[in-house]
Amino acid sequence: METRTCVSSFVNWCESKLKLTNMKKVLLLSCVLSATMFSCTDAGKEKLFNYGNEFQVDMYSGGKLVRSWVSTGKVNSEKGSDGYYFKDKATGKLVEVAGDVVITNVN
Repeated sequence: METRTCVSSFVNWCESKLKLTNMKKVLLLSCVLSATMFSCTDAGKEKLFNYGNEFQVDMYSGGKLVRSWVSTGKVNSEKGSDGYYFKDKATGKLVEVAGDVVITNVN
């Protein structure tokens, strides 16, 4: 999400400051996305493009599974925390977790 925000902010800045035509916007966006794609690791690419995928979220305590969920989409991490949040597929409610958590892409 941070990369998308960064790219979007950069394109908006260029659009406002440089008065770009549509063709130049497309070219600029292509260059920025290409640079982003080639600079990411495999894990970074997976993290960036897994929006909409379901994830299995398992919470452990003392090495034992105590709770499990399936998200409706991407599991996001809290900034400055060890926590995660996501929308639970079964209840449709926001779930926030922290601690010993294992997140696995279901798709």
